[in-house]
Amino acid sequence: MRNQLSWPTADEPVSEEYIDKIGSRLNVHFTKDYKTCAAKNNGSAVIPYEFDVGQVTRTFGTLLSYDKSSNEFILRVYNNYKNTLPKDVIPFAYDPAGNLICFDYKGSDTDPIVVFWEHEGAAEKSMLINNEGMTEEEAERTARENIYYVADSFTDFLNQLYDSEE
Repeated sequence: MRNQLSWPTADEPVSEEYIDKIGSRLNVHFTKDYKTCAAKNNGSAVIPYEFDVGQVTRTFGTLLSYDKSSNEFILRVYNNYKNTLPKDVIPFAYDPAGNLICFDYKGSDTDPIVVFWEHEGAAEKSMLINNEGMTEEEAERTARENIYYVADSFTDFLNQLYDSEE
C-alpha cells in the first residue's frame, strides 16, 4: 500500500476483526488492504485527495467510520442508501458533495472493484418499480447508470490519488 499518504483526522483505530464483523452484517468480505487501512485510519480524510473518474477530477472526502455514534458510521450510511445503490455495491468513503466511493462486488465476492456513485439523478429502485412500472431487473440496470469505474482494487485506488497543485 502507498506510504506517502497522510491520514490527518482519523477516529479511534478499530480492529480488523471488528471490520470483518461489520462486513458480515453487510454480507461481504472486505479485502485485507482495505481492512488494514480502515482499521488504522478509521473515518479519516486523506492527502493527497484527488482522483479521476473518466475525465472528471473528483475529491476523496473521508473514509466511512466504524464508530457507531458517527453520522458516517458505515452501516448507517449503507442503510441510508441501500434502496438507491445497485446490488453488491458497498460504500466505504464519501466525497465532499455527498457522492459515495464504493466497492462493487458484482463481478467477484472476494476482489471488488472500486466505483464512484453519483447521487444526482439517482432514484430509489422501489420508486422506479412502483411509479415508473419498471421490472426489478430494469430498476437495477437504471441504478447502475449512476456508478462509474475507478480502479481494480482498493490499493490501486489509493495509488491513483494525487494533488493537482503538485
